[in-house]
Amino acid sequence: MSKQALLHDNNTDTDTDNDVENGTTIDKNTRRSRPNGSSYVKLRTVLTSALAILGIAALAIIGWQWRTTSNELDSVRSSAADSTHAEQVALDYAAGAAQMDFKDLGPWKTRLTQGTTPELSNRLTQAASSMEQIITPLQWVSTASPIAAKVRSESNGAYAVDCFVSVLTKSTQTPDGVQSTATYQLTIDSANGWAITEIRGIDSALGTEKGAK
Repeated sequence: MSKQALLHDNNTDTDTDNDVENGTTIDKNTRRSRPNGSSYVKLRTVLTSALAILGIAALAIIGWQWRTTSNELDSVRSSAADSTHAEQVALDYAAGAAQMDFKDLGPWKTRLTQGTTPELSNRLTQAASSMEQIITPLQWVSTASPIAAKVRSESNGAYAVDCFVSVLTKSTQTPDGVQSTATYQLTIDSANGWAITEIRGIDSALGTEKGAK
């Protein structure tokens, strides 16, 4: 082989080696410029975990808000139901207490003390005996129908209720009857089995001034 041909082969080999070396260098640089597979997987895992945590936190907040709102609504409903019950207790009592017949005062006396505390019941029994001295001579007969009741205030489960009863009264002085509205003020203790602890207005239905309290 001629000297010129040998030089040509050597140059070719040198160029090939340089290309390989250059190619290897380019590949290494390319690999260095990109994140390797392990780093990419770790980054993706971190992002996925962060999104999951944020999702769980959001659900927890929504759940807490829902429970809070639900508890508040339950409290409002319970309070409204208790007020309604107190009003009904007061109205039923007032209508019964305003109804009497001088010919048979036993049922009236029973209604007068029904649902009251023992202490108040004793006072009402004494008041009934005093009123009987007025009712019997006047031949007092009254019928009553409830009008309305409204809770005026509430404190520690004790409800102050105003209630109004329509009363038709007949006596020797008013044989044709007199229509009037009796007003009762009652205090009802929900913590004591919804017992009536105080009453004002019993005597007002009879046209007198003193009430039971």
